[in-house]
Amino acid sequence: MSAPDGARAVRDEDAFDVPAVDSWLRQHTDLPPGLPEVKQFSGGASNLTYLLRYGEQDLILRRPPAGTKAKGAHDMGREYRIQASLKPVFRYVPSMVALCNDPAVIGSDFYVMERVVGTIPGHHALGLDLTPEQTRQLGFTLIDTLAELHAVDANAAGLSDLGRGAGYVERQVSGWSDRYRRAKTWNVPSYERVMAWLAANQPADVRTCVIHNDFRLDNVVLAPDDPLEVVGVLDWELATLGDPLMDLGSALAYWVQADDDWAFRRFRLQPSDVPGMPTRDEIVGYYAERSGLKADNWAFYEVFGLFRLAVIAQQIYYRYHHKQTRNPRFKNFWLPVNLLERRCRKIIRQA
Repeated sequence: MSAPDGARAVRDEDAFDVPAVDSWLRQHTDLPPGLPEVKQFSGGASNLTYLLRYGEQDLILRRPPAGTKAKGAHDMGREYRIQASLKPVFRYVPSMVALCNDPAVIGSDFYVMERVVGTIPGHHALGLDLTPEQTRQLGFTLIDTLAELHAVDANAAGLSDLGRGAGYVERQVSGWSDRYRRAKTWNVPSYERVMAWLAANQPADVRTCVIHNDFRLDNVVLAPDDPLEVVGVLDWELATLGDPLMDLGSALAYWVQADDDWAFRRFRLQPSDVPGMPTRDEIVGYYAERSGLKADNWAFYEVFGLFRLAVIAQQIYYRYHHKQTRNPRFKNFWLPVNLLERRCRKIIRQA
């Protein structure tokens, strides 16, 4: 069995005690004899993700990064609980194996889950032989999946306490603004005009539901025998109870399309600009029809999504800037933070 795309040798700074994990894991599940082959997935920039290969059996381990972390971030227990609770009612969630909250094992909490087998689209290409018509169908299937998540009964899933309920929009605007100010470095803009506009133009919550908060192409798994079928949704670190239009706005911040300017396309993180993919406007219209929700104040959700993405990039860059990580991938994260500020201000001027 070949390693999944994106699985590489473990970086020195991200290595952990493999025998200790193996010994702990055997207390919770049956495994073939011998230590696992360990690879690290290079795509993520927040929690660290590893492949544990026991012969023909693949497991996935998730753990926090080193260095300063935003308050409440990288909560392994929370991420584990969300997926364990959602699995019976949302079929795309991976099956959980076990959670470890004993720091004596590797120095931090971590959890292990089963690997969802299939294709994860890459940053620059889908990695699939699709016609433009099929690609367009895939784009709308992704939005169907997001709308299906938003229709989950949080109470039935045992997740009624996952978020703080009403007032989500206001909390997000103030919370992400605070995070940006704390993570600011000398080489990025202040974002004060953007934050002030968001604070002055925020709508009321449209409703409260389970939201993913990091929904994008490279966080979905497509069926190995049918690339138009979603079989997995990954990376539930930021999931909560919140406003579904805020979730859509955050998802579309990553949705770089073919007619965007060259600078914005340079930093795209998913192949949303390949021939056939629906545009952001088409997706907003489709989601509104699919969910029954109106998106009359879309400029707000679009600006918020871009601002939030900038804060995430800046928090990661802050760790590199202060030498809390040496990962060279993060060296130039300050550049998209500048680019996203200009894009936010352009949308604000046109609103």
